[in-house]
Amino acid sequence: MKDEPRFRGIFCPHVVPLDADGAIDEAELRRYVDWLIERGVDGLYPNGSTGEFTRFTAAERRRIVEVVADQAAGRVPILAGAAEANLRETLAACEHYAKLGVAAVAIVSPYYYKLGAEGVYAYFAEIGRHSPVDVTLYNIPMFASPIEVDTARRLAEECDRIVGIKDSSGDLPFMMRLIDAIRPSRPDWSFLTGWDACLFPMLQVGCDGGTHASSGVAPELTRALYGATRAGQLDEARALQHRVARIFDAFFAAADFPDGFRIGAALRGFGNGRGRMPRSASQRDAEPALRAQLAELLRQEGLL
Repeated sequence: MKDEPRFRGIFCPHVVPLDADGAIDEAELRRYVDWLIERGVDGLYPNGSTGEFTRFTAAERRRIVEVVADQAAGRVPILAGAAEANLRETLAACEHYAKLGVAAVAIVSPYYYKLGAEGVYAYFAEIGRHSPVDVTLYNIPMFASPIEVDTARRLAEECDRIVGIKDSSGDLPFMMRLIDAIRPSRPDWSFLTGWDACLFPMLQVGCDGGTHASSGVAPELTRALYGATRAGQLDEARALQHRVARIFDAFFAAADFPDGFRIGAALRGFGNGRGRMPRSASQRDAEPALRAQLAELLRQEGLL
């Protein structure tokens, strides 16, 4: 067991470009991976919520990670989303991604069926016993059964293979309780926040980094925020946090998540195509004005 957290910095949960027929645009995905790495992200996070993992088939999810891993070519670590709808398929995904050389997988609690703390514990404990690759827990209570502090502590104490947590609740006291409960016995554990609007305070209380949808639109800002905070340049970091929060709030509220961030990546120069979810006539009619509004925000931030 190491004495330092396994993962630090900004891991980008990126969108997946699609072509005119709605298929994965592999060439554009490769170009996007290069662009993100060139702009300083510390790692990539394919098949996250921003990447709309539930809207792809299991085979497509595997292909996305294959393409990202191949294009990254070891330049940055990959935290691959491996959450499937059941335990057997999740472990199969872990096995496949282990062969691709990813640094770890991220697995959300079981979704659709609401589970209590014991059910969540039993699910992850089974994964921890059988996964051939390191695992990070993914707590996103808006979409899946929550991972409680005591559940995470038990898993950290019992499963060496489980090496961290990404928490997308945005709950600062919850993160502080997690760190207090786990870090003394597992200094190798990584604590990542998934809520863009509070990266600065999360880093201040001991988080190791973040996985933020805004990094797929403004990687320069999220990486600068992380760097300034780590360097103790707190006034600069505070100002950057306000800028990141403005971008996050605008793109999160712009459309049904994560469509705003798909628009944002398109505005930065990537042919994302239309998302997999059908849109109503009113949504289609509203998009030109929405794109113009978001483009103006990016211009104000010096990103266009």
